[in-house]
Amino acid sequence: MVNALVVGHGAREHVIGEALVNGGAELFAFMSFKNAGLDRLSKNRINIQSETDFKEMIEFCKVNQIDFVVVGPETPLCVGIVDALESNGFPCVGPRIEPAQIEGSKIFMRNLLEKYKIRSNVKGRSFSSMKGVEEFIDEIGEKNLVVKPDGLTGGKGVKVYGDHLFSKKDMMNYCQELINNRKQFILEEKMVGEEFTLQTFVDGKIVKGSPLVQDHKRAYEGDEGPNTGGMGSYSMANHLLPFINKEVVEDALEDMKNVVAAIKAETGMKYKGFLYGQFMRTSQGIKLIEFNARLGDPEAMNILPILKTNFVDICWAILEGNLDEIDIQFEKKATVCKYLAPEGYPLSPKSDQKILIDQQRLEQLGTKYYYASVYKEKGEIFTTTSRAMGVLGVANSLKEAERIAESGVSCIKGNLFHRKDVGTPELLQKRIDHMNSLLNG
Repeated sequence: MVNALVVGHGAREHVIGEALVNGGAELFAFMSFKNAGLDRLSKNRINIQSETDFKEMIEFCKVNQIDFVVVGPETPLCVGIVDALESNGFPCVGPRIEPAQIEGSKIFMRNLLEKYKIRSNVKGRSFSSMKGVEEFIDEIGEKNLVVKPDGLTGGKGVKVYGDHLFSKKDMMNYCQELINNRKQFILEEKMVGEEFTLQTFVDGKIVKGSPLVQDHKRAYEGDEGPNTGGMGSYSMANHLLPFINKEVVEDALEDMKNVVAAIKAETGMKYKGFLYGQFMRTSQGIKLIEFNARLGDPEAMNILPILKTNFVDICWAILEGNLDEIDIQFEKKATVCKYLAPEGYPLSPKSDQKILIDQQRLEQLGTKYYYASVYKEKGEIFTTTSRAMGVLGVANSLKEAERIAESGVSCIKGNLFHRKDVGTPELLQKRIDHMNSLLNG
């Protein structure tokens, strides 16, 4: 029997925990506040503590004789939790601190991509002061630029001309604000196209892909409103997207393999764990938006529930460097995940609001659900200021998966909202038409 520890408190960690238990592991959990789903899966074998408390986590691993650790969120990875655990004899599915900077520092990532001539890289320049900023904006044109703060921003720090910034003055003011807050930043080429997510399993050398997913960052229907951590996502039964073919996926996977090799060449350390590539298909080919050093949230909910291969076996193969010996397979199913968020999210979310969940009805509908940033008190569930729950439909077609997810949402009551349009034929057609207009334009 394998004792596996999952680190993190969100819906991504809930679905990782479910996959570990389904793979035969005895589950333990370490999180900053109690996730009711992980609490149940781990049979209350949990520790509520800061997810960057190395000392406490090492002690918890020792006491519970943990065989391996799966780290869910980016923050512990980017401050070296894997280095601390592995130096105490606890192998981790996740990269050490230097390879994790592929997510932790956008400047490190872009410099790496430029140095090793990764095809999907985009033009940009990093700044640590306002010196040269105006000249670069004038050279490229503010309408062609995006401002990205260095470091972890939870998907909410990036500002795009035309969406968040509407003049050169807006752009200069945001850059100045970042400098005032002692933040370095990148000005980089604005891309026009359709995004897709490719999540991979990596053992240091071998990189294996999973079904493509498309996330929805904007808070409101019709892709309106501010960016969020992700309001929902979908995947298709053929594991592609209607506007992304196999050749495009092969190009993206090839770039990810080259990046894994580049990380080893640059840092002297193997990248192992999960590597998430956020790409955009444009009229000039695929462009890399960002890498994450972990699975996505919500995107993990689209792939792990349809994984046919034993997840515990995959974790061991990542740790032992023999991923080439495992045939990773997924069911030919479509998935739709809809995130429920507290009223007012992401700008002024209401916290401490009670949520009522009709679990029996959810089971009857065949809808899966994963707890995110909620807490349990006296047997009742309450919201925090972040996304509350991921609701998942799995079916043979996208239409049916969306129907199951939307039906499931109606079983959860509270001061919550969600994007009803995630996974609908109308929104999908909008994406297809947009891609066609760019490719044929």
